[in-house]
Amino acid sequence: MKATGQRQADQTPGEAPPGGIQLGLEQQFAALEAELDSLYEVVPFGCHSLGPDGTYLCINSKELEWLGYTREEVIGKMKPADFLTPDGNEKFRQLFPRLIKNGHIENIELELKGKDGTTRQTLLFATAINDTDGQFLMSRSVLFDITARSRAENEQRIAAIVFNTHEGIIITDDHGVIIRVNPAFTKLTGYSETEAVGHKPSLLQSGRHGPEFYQRMWAALKKKGFWQGEVWNRRKNGKIYAEWLTISAVVSPEGVTTNYVGTFSDITKNKKAAAEIHRLAYYDALTHLPNRVLLSDRLAQALAGGQRSGHYGALLILDLDNFKKLNDTRGHAVGDLMLAEIALRLLNVIREDDTVARMGGDEFVIMLEGLSTDAAAAAHQASLVGDKVLKAIAQPFTHENQEFYFTASIGSCLFHGHDEPAESLLKQADLALHKVKSSGRNALCFFNPAMQTTQDERSSLENNLHHALKHSQLHLHYQPQMDAGRHIIGAEALLRWAHPERGIVPPDDFIPLAEDTGMILPIGRWVIASACAQLKTWSTSPLTQELVLAVNVSSRQFNQPDFVAEVRQILNESGADPTRLKIELTESIVIDNFAGITAQMLELKNLGISFSMDDFGTGF
Repeated sequence: MKATGQRQADQTPGEAPPGGIQLGLEQQFAALEAELDSLYEVVPFGCHSLGPDGTYLCINSKELEWLGYTREEVIGKMKPADFLTPDGNEKFRQLFPRLIKNGHIENIELELKGKDGTTRQTLLFATAINDTDGQFLMSRSVLFDITARSRAENEQRIAAIVFNTHEGIIITDDHGVIIRVNPAFTKLTGYSETEAVGHKPSLLQSGRHGPEFYQRMWAALKKKGFWQGEVWNRRKNGKIYAEWLTISAVVSPEGVTTNYVGTFSDITKNKKAAAEIHRLAYYDALTHLPNRVLLSDRLAQALAGGQRSGHYGALLILDLDNFKKLNDTRGHAVGDLMLAEIALRLLNVIREDDTVARMGGDEFVIMLEGLSTDAAAAAHQASLVGDKVLKAIAQPFTHENQEFYFTASIGSCLFHGHDEPAESLLKQADLALHKVKSSGRNALCFFNPAMQTTQDERSSLENNLHHALKHSQLHLHYQPQMDAGRHIIGAEALLRWAHPERGIVPPDDFIPLAEDTGMILPIGRWVIASACAQLKTWSTSPLTQELVLAVNVSSRQFNQPDFVAEVRQILNESGADPTRLKIELTESIVIDNFAGITAQMLELKNLGISFSMDDFGTGF
């Protein structure tokens, strides 16, 4: 490329050109530039020239090699912006005016992007070339590839950041002698770099690991070049801590181990947290006994063990009698103290290999293992433990100079291998427990298949009862009530259940079931509504309009907060005369909640409803 125009074509050969001296300088310059172009083709760095509009005038082979383009694709067609990354392009856009103004720029780092997308860090030096009038003609630039240097510097920065991380780092030579540690090492162990360098990591050994532990560690390092695991070490102040340690071997290109790098973090708090999580997940917070989850796990193991050994085991479910009264009268704080004391007493009467668990509330489970291989003998052994438990609980509890006495009911069942699933065994023991409670409490009862039959029958009946109202299977029968002159003065509504398959189900079979399941509430409401509808019908006939209809109301129904409002609504909807409705109550309803019941009775009396005492004298 020329700094001035070409020689005039119409000059006479041999004639001295006008301004001959100037033309000679131009020829020398052109020759020198041609030599430079030839030289730039063999140098190991990039070189190019740009015209006033920023397009390439020339470019050497090395730079073309970096970019991945041909000379024909670049010359006169492309600009540096086509090869620079966005950041580099913005930097160059600001630098080019400075180049024109000052005549040169140097030590400018730019990132080039090749045709294949690869990037390269370069260092730019550029000079502006002007004509005789000082007008910018072109620039000539050289670029040096500093990618490797930039990568090394970046790696050094990263290494510095990593080395100053919160994790401890220890570097040893190939013999395991410490040559460097980071600040986190000092913070975690208490040893300064001066104190650690020259020693081996055994400086930190706590004594919790035997020689075989470290032998396995070094064997893994030599075989795989890597080891990771939990290690107990000792700080400079003597405190033992747990760390998670990773050791990696540094291997030379020739395959020789030159160093070992260990990184570690203190996991002592994590282990404590894990232990606390385990405790909360598997142990009762109040008594520190195993909870239901851990009991299920141990029971599964006991079943597997019994299968192998042939020995029986036993489950004893224990429920404190009338414990709710203590909580209601003395408060839950005192109740909790009693439960904790009971847990200690239970632990004192069982063997070390047996399990005591708290299921919740005042219910505990004792699991006995390794009993006799004979079922009768195993049952006898379980009974002996049950007797010890009952006697231990019967001992008085003293709190604030006051003695408290408790009894317990215990249901038990035997297990032998995998004859029954764990949940079935717990259910069997629970059925036996309910048998004890219904038979007077403060005793132990073993499960027998008849209990399961009874329970299955109860479950079936309960399921049927849920459909009785919906399918109109419940009916009211009216038993006449007479005065001394044998005149009918009213009737008592008697509830009957006509089951399509069972026939007439006796009230004694389904009323207690309705009480236990809560079905007594919708059934009781239906009874009152049906009775009021009957009173309304009777009111239309002179023969029956004076009759009074008595309805039995359960304790659970009468104690509902909205019972009075419910009766008032039924009376309004039916149009029945409230003075013709009589509610029959049992002694126990009145005695158990005298103040509350009295208030309810007064509200109902104000509506015109009367009362009578049902089965008087049979309760108290």
